Amino acid sequence: MNGLIKIEFPKDKVLRRNNSGSEEIFDAIRKTWVALTPEEWVRQHFIQFLFTQSYPAPLIAVEKQITLAGLTKRFDIVAYSRDMRPFMIIECKRMDVSLSEKVLAQALRYHASLECPYLIITNGAYTLGYHKKNDRFEPVNSFPKYPD
Repeated sequence: MNGLIKIEFPKDKVLRRNNSGSEEIFDAIRKTWVALTPEEWVRQHFIQFLFTQSYPAPLIAVEKQITLAGLTKRFDIVAYSRDMRPFMIIECKRMDVSLSEKVLAQALRYHASLECPYLIITNGAYTLGYHKKNDRFEPVNSFPKYPD
């Protein structure tokens, strides 16, 4: 599969707890406990993976609002370069959601508002990556290194 990137989540880095019968997971970026949903599991494990790849926590945004064609949407993860330009959009889905053209189209819509060189879509089991070159997105087979 073109654009398939192997991701190994770090072991035992994500904090979980039971809060009055509800499972929660700690969001290391937002510094808060959030409901542990299947999509949130993927998002939080991917954030921990970003840390292992030297992506600085202060330059990662999670679930921020953007406006697309007059509609308010929330992206999953955006990693910024040191000059605060969007470097990578990461769209997270739960593991039972296939990485279809529909998922890629969603990430491309976010890109229309936050132009950046890389798009990543993941369901935790599979991760696809794309690099924008000459106004086209081309598949990549390795995870982008953080820009120095």
